[in-house]
Amino acid sequence: MVLYGARGLTAREEAHRLLERAAGEHWGLACLGELAREERGKPHLPGHPQFQFNLSHSGDLALCALSCLPVGVDIQVLRPFRPGLVERSCTGEERNWLESQPDPTAAFAQLWALKEAVGKHSGYGLPYPPSRLPVPLPPQGSAYDPDKIYTLDGRFLRIYQGPDWRGAVCGEEAPPEKIFWSGKKKD
Repeated sequence: MVLYGARGLTAREEAHRLLERAAGEHWGLACLGELAREERGKPHLPGHPQFQFNLSHSGDLALCALSCLPVGVDIQVLRPFRPGLVERSCTGEERNWLESQPDPTAAFAQLWALKEAVGKHSGYGLPYPPSRLPVPLPPQGSAYDPDKIYTLDGRFLRIYQGPDWRGAVCGEEAPPEKIFWSGKKKD
């Protein structure tokens, strides 16, 4: 698995250029060919079924994960959240953990990125309500550790963070420590 990131995006289409660049560098694909969507919306490359990818963008940032196995990725720019969103999105254990965090905004963004990555890995996306999709939590009062690989039902998860964003990847192999960034410095 490899993870690419881009900063300074001004349009959604630029995230797709990140996918093209990553596929060219990592898989040697000069042209992606047609992108298609599975029944539940997960994108794939019908001309290259041996390759799996997932793409996420938020604000001016994007993350792209490439693998030969199913993968899900998400990135979230930090922004204030509504308490009602926490009620619908988090299990009781997750809400208790959030209350123990010194920066609930960053902690919620990390939790949300993990939920999105897990949902995107499966191809089903987030269920409604998202609280039906629990994710691994660090011990009460502790923050997620970007140096740790978390596990969930045979899948591997890793978190990523910058001063104003949080990200996560979920796959069937250990996610990489490093993101290959392009664009303006952000972390």
